[in-house]
Amino acid sequence: MATHAVLEGIRLWPHTLRARLFIILLAGLTIAHAMSFTVLFSERYIAARSVMFNTLENDIATSIAILDRIPAAERSAWLGQLARSSYRFVLGPGLPGNPVLGAEDAEVASRIRAAIGAKYPIEVESIPAVGRHLQAHLRLSDGESLTIDVTPRGVMPVADWLPYVLIAQLLLLVLCSWTAMRLAIRPLANLASAADTLDPNSNAPRLSETGPTEVAYAATAFNAMRDRIAQYLEERVQILAAISHDLQTPITRMKLRAEMAEDSADKDKLVQDLDEVERLVKEGVAYARSAHGKKEKASRIDLASFIESLAYDYQDTGKSVTIGGLSDGAIVTRPHALRRILTNLVDNALKFAGSAEIEVHRQEGTVLIRVLDRGPGIPDDQLQAVLQPFFRLEQSRSRDTGGTGLGLAIAQQLVTAIGATLTLRNRDGGGLAAEIALSQ
Repeated sequence: MATHAVLEGIRLWPHTLRARLFIILLAGLTIAHAMSFTVLFSERYIAARSVMFNTLENDIATSIAILDRIPAAERSAWLGQLARSSYRFVLGPGLPGNPVLGAEDAEVASRIRAAIGAKYPIEVESIPAVGRHLQAHLRLSDGESLTIDVTPRGVMPVADWLPYVLIAQLLLLVLCSWTAMRLAIRPLANLASAADTLDPNSNAPRLSETGPTEVAYAATAFNAMRDRIAQYLEERVQILAAISHDLQTPITRMKLRAEMAEDSADKDKLVQDLDEVERLVKEGVAYARSAHGKKEKASRIDLASFIESLAYDYQDTGKSVTIGGLSDGAIVTRPHALRRILTNLVDNALKFAGSAEIEVHRQEGTVLIRVLDRGPGIPDDQLQAVLQPFFRLEQSRSRDTGGTGLGLAIAQQLVTAIGATLTLRNRDGGGLAAEIALSQ
């Protein structure tokens, strides 16, 4: 049972840091406010109680002295003037009651006795009624009966507007607590968002380094980390580009020497290997250059004409590339980067399916360009992995099909550079769909 209660408490406890801090701060402020109100209320209660009893003693003693000294015929006229909100005087024996008094009623009775003194023997009884009701019976000097009818009220009545003030204070506490939590958590949320979308090669704005000392320090450290990562990536790309570029010259010399050699089966294999190495080097240079895709300036192009030109270039070389649905209109993008992306996707489709189809659609401010094929597709658990550099599907790529594992990686890198997204999915009935989403 105890374990179940603990687990139930964990489930009820909010999962967000903002909600947890909000509850803690609000609970602390509410308890502190309640304690302050309790202390003030208690102090006011004690003060009001003291004033009430002192007033009760003085007024009753004075009133009885007045009634005792004036003629009996004039006493009834004075009763209304001597009456107060919590007690009044009645000529006569009054009502029968219960001489056994509660603690609070006994205190009132002792105060009345202390005020009257021993000159007037007095009996105090509790009268059965709704609320507290006491009557003190005594006789004046001339023997006439006098009853003090007491209806004690709360020593500190609550004003009608007080509940509204308390509600307003509680709402103010909630508002201030929530505002404080937003101000405190916002830098942390911004830092988490920046870390989640971290891309050293993007032109995203740097994290603001203003605000409290701790927040500014964390933002400065994050920006410095981003700069270091960008520098490391830049160095790696430069190394890859340098090695790939430097390898082209010796590979070319090796191919020339191999072609000058006598014809043989080993010569053909050597030339084939050199062609594959040369292709790998060229793809490495292309991948390194794709990291700098943002350096190309964006321009306005007619998308329909752009897609038709690309498809016609393939058709002129005898490749089966067709155009499906084609949406008219112009877009602003980096045309060379977009052409390289589509070329890599179409080449991939031709390599594994023998044909490709290009479609263009517009949807709620987004341009969707799809390259479709009816090839073997890609296993669902590897749709993201194939976008990584040098990843190859062993079951579909071999020395016969070629491939360096960089075609889709280059496309993915250039897609990020132009501010788009690339999504791969398997088509119903077989084949692959590569979708580029461009926001306009």
